[in-house]
Amino acid sequence: MMNLDMLCSPDLQARYPRSTKYDIHWIVENQIGSHCLWLMESLCDVMEWNPGMRILDLGCGKAITSIFLAKEFDVQVWAADLWIAPSENWARIRAAGLAHKVFPMRAEARELPFAEDFFDAVVGINSLQFFGTDDYYLQNHLIKLVKPGGQIGMVVPGILQEFDGLAPGHLQPYWKPDYYSWHSPDWWRLHWLHTGMVAVELCDTFPDGEGYQIFRRFEESLNDGDKMISIDEGRSITFIRSVVQKINIGNEP
Repeated sequence: MMNLDMLCSPDLQARYPRSTKYDIHWIVENQIGSHCLWLMESLCDVMEWNPGMRILDLGCGKAITSIFLAKEFDVQVWAADLWIAPSENWARIRAAGLAHKVFPMRAEARELPFAEDFFDAVVGINSLQFFGTDDYYLQNHLIKLVKPGGQIGMVVPGILQEFDGLAPGHLQPYWKPDYYSWHSPDWWRLHWLHTGMVAVELCDTFPDGEGYQIFRRFEESLNDGDKMISIDEGRSITFIRSVVQKINIGNEP
């Protein structure tokens, strides 16, 4: 049974003032994976925004993060997703009055149809763990789309420290093979640096254990709690937030 009041408490309204402005039923109806507006707002807190910027929202799902960006920061957003039909997202975008700022499209992450250096920034919420962990993806497909000096920001599910082998015993009954694409902040920092194309500005798990709390509070409000998340108690599972800046090739990060 859903308990949406848990998502509207005074402490959450204070922590996420931008997300609080959006109807909670609309958020829950269109979320994929977690409270994506909380995650996006936390990412936006540590990125630079100027009106008119060109933004790629990669793996945008049902495009509510794209709508959020356009409304909150007066930017143009290309809302790219492989699984959600552009026409479905277009209906949400038009209903939000943003047909002139948010452009939905179907795109495969390794076949993005954009010019190099086209975007001022790229963001990804709950998406890069599916394709961004391979050793070739970042430099061959993603970073080149951002202009020098532009930022790439992501939030993905992750772990506090890399496992020494298999997942810990308390997680084993619930752990799926796909979850081994969840990595630690240190792993992601090196993964970005290995490209030689970016400077890492931030790679963390949010302040004060917030990454785990986003997992827990959203799951408890929708599903009476996810057993794996509840049992973990913040020992391993969290969200990872990272922001990198594209450097001029030849400069040191």
